[in-house]
Amino acid sequence: MRPFSTALGIAAVAAGLCIVEACGRDAAPAEQPFVVYNAASLTRPMRAVLDSFALRTGTRYAQESASSLELVRRLTELRSTPDVLALADPELFPTLLEPRFTTWHALFGRNRIVLAYTARSRFASEIDATNWWQILSRPGVQVGRSDPNADPSGYRTVLVWQLSARHYGVRDLEARMLRASPPRNIRPREADQVALLQAGELDYIWTYESLAAMMGLPYVKLPDAVDLGAPADSAGYAQASTRVLGKRAGDTITVRGRPILFGVSVPRGAPHAAAADRFVAYLLSPEGRRILRRTHFDALDTPAFVGRSIPPLVAAAAERARAGPATP
Repeated sequence: MRPFSTALGIAAVAAGLCIVEACGRDAAPAEQPFVVYNAASLTRPMRAVLDSFALRTGTRYAQESASSLELVRRLTELRSTPDVLALADPELFPTLLEPRFTTWHALFGRNRIVLAYTARSRFASEIDATNWWQILSRPGVQVGRSDPNADPSGYRTVLVWQLSARHYGVRDLEARMLRASPPRNIRPREADQVALLQAGELDYIWTYESLAAMMGLPYVKLPDAVDLGAPADSAGYAQASTRVLGKRAGDTITVRGRPILFGVSVPRGAPHAAAADRFVAYLLSPEGRRILRRTHFDALDTPAFVGRSIPPLVAAAAERARAGPATP
């Protein structure tokens, strides 16, 4: 395999790390765009909805993608306030943002952790849901994961290992997986790994099912009891926990296993709150959910709200969603 440095440029492009700015056909050039911060794993789904919204309304937007914890720190440490904030873990809102930076958030999507690979990955023809931890432990197999202190996919992967140890009765499974995916194979964002996998520098990556499906990657579907994708298994998921280290001592948090959900909000003091409210309402609408699903993102039929002071326009969109669920 080639050194990791050879694929860094590809990874940056694939993960959508640049700022993307677009506008509707009728937008005035001088109009200030509303700014969307979204988790890197949401880059393509969110851009698809943003493009549709821009064409319908003539509103300009700027999209910035990064890991969820990095986006949170932009608000809390750099005081950089976007108009819309979409995170891969909605628990970050009450834990780190509410009530100072946000007062509410909407749950709008779900996911699960899978093990993705390519046809040329080592032992690709052998791996399945009954032996994956044995395959990944073999010499020479390169396994990638995201940084658990920066990206929800990273700490969710650790939780999946803990749940798998119980499920399969392999007590040292978590330790084996840590050895199989050493620090050199860790990237800040879950989405950064895809290009490395496609370039052949990684054999397997821990990722979201939506991203694997969007990129056309084969993947191992883990049992519902461990993949954090089944609401019915919430009680079992809660048995797993891990610490997420912050940059400062007071920022360290403990996360417990729970079904994977995605959340969105309009922060307090958003510079273009009216445009942000309109976009979030569109995101939660039947049409917005149809667009999300076309990108392999599993949008909830009925968005759910947590918190207070929900903008009336956004709340009304959720009511319409309850009246008529979207279809693919």
